[in-house]
Amino acid sequence: MAETDTISVPKTAPASSSPGSKQALISLSDKKDLAFVGNGLQELGFTIVSTGGTAAALESAGVAVTKVEQLTKFPEMLDGRVKTLHPNIHGGILARRDLKHHVEALNTHGIGTFDVVVVNLYPFYDKVTSTGGIEFEDGIENIDIGGPAMIRAAAKNHKDVLVVVDSEDYPALLEFLKGNQDDQKFRLKLAWKAFQHVASYDTAVSEWLWKQSVGDKFPPSLTVPLSLKSSLRYGENPHQKAAFYVDKSLAEVNAGGIATAIQHHGKEMSYNNYLDADAAWNCVREFRNPTCVVVKHTNPCGVASRDDILEAYRLAVKADPVSAFGGIVAFNVEIDEALAKEIREFRSPTDGETRMFYEIVVAPSYTEKGLEILRGKSKTLRILEAKKNEAGKLSLRQVGGGWLAQDSDDLTPHDIKFSIVSEKAPQDSELRDAEFAWLCVKHVKSNAIVIAKDNCMLGMGSGQPNRVESLRIAMRKAGNDVKGAALASDAFFPFAWNDAVEEACESGIGVIAEPGGSIRDKDAIDCCNKYGVSLIFTNVRHFRH
Repeated sequence: MAETDTISVPKTAPASSSPGSKQALISLSDKKDLAFVGNGLQELGFTIVSTGGTAAALESAGVAVTKVEQLTKFPEMLDGRVKTLHPNIHGGILARRDLKHHVEALNTHGIGTFDVVVVNLYPFYDKVTSTGGIEFEDGIENIDIGGPAMIRAAAKNHKDVLVVVDSEDYPALLEFLKGNQDDQKFRLKLAWKAFQHVASYDTAVSEWLWKQSVGDKFPPSLTVPLSLKSSLRYGENPHQKAAFYVDKSLAEVNAGGIATAIQHHGKEMSYNNYLDADAAWNCVREFRNPTCVVVKHTNPCGVASRDDILEAYRLAVKADPVSAFGGIVAFNVEIDEALAKEIREFRSPTDGETRMFYEIVVAPSYTEKGLEILRGKSKTLRILEAKKNEAGKLSLRQVGGGWLAQDSDDLTPHDIKFSIVSEKAPQDSELRDAEFAWLCVKHVKSNAIVIAKDNCMLGMGSGQPNRVESLRIAMRKAGNDVKGAALASDAFFPFAWNDAVEEACESGIGVIAEPGGSIRDKDAIDCCNKYGVSLIFTNVRHFRH
């Protein structure tokens, strides 16, 4: 076919590719520090080969440039889609210097070698996540083809070619070249980074195309791009090494959450800090009224909603002051001067003297004065500013050898119907208490029981193998306040008589909210009717393992 003849080149090598000359290929979309690396390479005796806008920017910075088309003897075409996809470029990158027949092939076709390839890619990620979105055709045009090809070629041949995709590596590159080193570990690290860069890029393209075409939440193949945010002191325990990664999936852009929270003050976050802060933020963000949530070991041990956020804070701590000490306190409203002072000075309800200590404070925002006051509470107090999580996220959880994927549990009392199945109907205040307790119990580890009244958690039982024990723990914490309160269970009661339902009724509970669905639901209904307790079925389970 004539195509082969079309791209043929003279057998005489261009002057810039003469034997012994050093060549660097530079083609950048993100031109940060371009002049620095261009001038640095030129000072080291490299001939700079470049394309389009990169070449123009280099020339403006005083760097002599050989245009790619001077080597290929072929102009850019197809609106720039074809620039570097040519044997004179890829042959110079891929040729192994230690193989005689490779070198002979280059000489036969007049192709010079490249020792350095500096390339980054079209800003596909930024374009498709920009405010207002992007037209499909624009998205397609921002998929880089030539760039990944050059990067992969250089990374594959890293023994002979240094490949750089990150401007942060420019100084190290120049220092390496100045020293005339032959450090294969340095080359291998750059090659790894290059392949990872392309892999992350392709993952974004794949995710975007899947949503444009099928859109199902569970594709047949799934890649999650993770970017290291920080190395942690240790994991769940001191003998475990750990690190924290940010999810760079397109779905997570501007989606909120603890991973992207701003830390204004305090010690570096630990593995357990992230888990607890995430649990606290996920819980408090679901309440519509001003609310405070206190969390210990990922379980909310205190929750209260009030128009007066200071009162909500005091009540949340009072629910379980022993557990609250050393815990995480979260708010769904801005922390101002008054609230910051209350957090700083509040004494434990257990003795009225001990100032409450917290690991972390989380809120959507802070006033300047509020932040100043909290910083003065403790040098170690971690102060986080987080954005509300978007609903509809994909939830992933690792098991040995695989991952479980599911929709996030976004249902709140406003999304479901509370069906009264008992003879006694709850009063409006009791129904509101049941809704509040139901939203709280969603965030408690199963088996979970929450007792609440007047928009305040009175007690909770979590993580017990049987529901009766969770009930007893919750009732013990609630004490005498259990009378007339609402009780919520994350799952149905398998038994009623001489079991959890009857114990709750005998304690004076006013209303019970549970999913229903047991083969013994009638027993639960009959038991509540006997004791004059209102029973509500939600038809929604909130297991949390």
